[in-house]
Formats: sequence, C-alpha cells, structure tokens
Amino acid sequence: MRLQNKTTATLVAEGVEDLEYYVPLMRLQEEGAQVLSAGMDLKPIKGKNGLVITPDVTIETLKANDLFALIIPGGWAPDKLRRHEVVNNLVHKMDAENKIIGIICHGGSIAISAGIIKKGQRATGSLGIKDDLVNAGAVWTDEAAFREGNQVWGRVVADIPDFNRELVMALVEG
Repeated sequence: MRLQNKTTATLVAEGVEDLEYYVPLMRLQEEGAQVLSAGMDLKPIKGKNGLVITPDVTIETLKANDLFALIIPGGWAPDKLRRHEVVNNLVHKMDAENKIIGIICHGGSIAISAGIIKKGQRATGSLGIKDDLVNAGAVWTDEAAFREGNQVWGRVVADIPDFNRELVMALVEG
C-alpha cells in the first residue's frame, strides 16, 4: 500500500460525474490513502447518474497543508463549485504548494477559476471546456491522461484507467 497515511480530498457537488468520483476514490483507497469527500456542506448530494454521496468534510474546513492531493472530478459539479471563493482558494493554495491536483473532464473549469492554468501548459478535459482552457492560456492536448507538473489531467470517463494510472504514479513519486 504505497499511499498509506496519505490524505487526499475529492471535491463533490450535485451532479458530479459518478464514475470520475468513485473509481479514483476506490483506486486511491486500494493504495492505502485516506480519501475524504468534500462538499460545500455535509448534506448528501446526488451524482449525475444517481450515486448518493455524503461528504465527509466541508471544503471550508480543508487546509492545503493537511492534504497530500486534491481530486477534481467532472460532471456538472465543477460549474457549481467554481463559483465559490473557498474552492478556488483551496485549489490555488494546493497548486502554489506544488501538491498533486487530479483534474478530469469538466474539472478543468475549476482550475481556470482558481487561476492555476499557466500560459503554455498542457491541459485536457471534456470538449465542452476546450475553448475555456485555451482562452485561459493552456495548450489543448487531446490525450487520455498525462501529468503536467503537479497537475494530473484526464480527458473523459472512458479515460479513467489512464487517469488513475497517472494519478497514482504522481502520488507515489510524491
């Protein structure tokens, strides 16, 4: 168990893509990580396809220095979460501390709002946010998954196996 005693958090809100939330969570748990589900409050939320998730903690209580990594799944949740300063501040702080941030599908919209897209860096996600990423300064990269500095990018649900592989590799390397 290569991630024993490591705490990660996954951002959740109504409409999160169920598989992009749950499959990485299980993969990280399989490696021994403690994975916290973090929402704007502790009320149960429903994923895009019906999965009910009860957050373990609120995003407001998370501290970047307590986390080993942050995961941002897609679905409709990123559009809701990116509007909150507490979300953008956490993501920005994690990036400033060079901590691993896993971003898949529409999760890139939070990366944009948090101001962590560096001009000329590679990024991917759902085609629905391609123009947003490019306008934020990223170079659109149509690949299943890859690591760009401390950020691990995944394209869509079908690419979860590649995303998980890149994510675990980045976390094991520290």
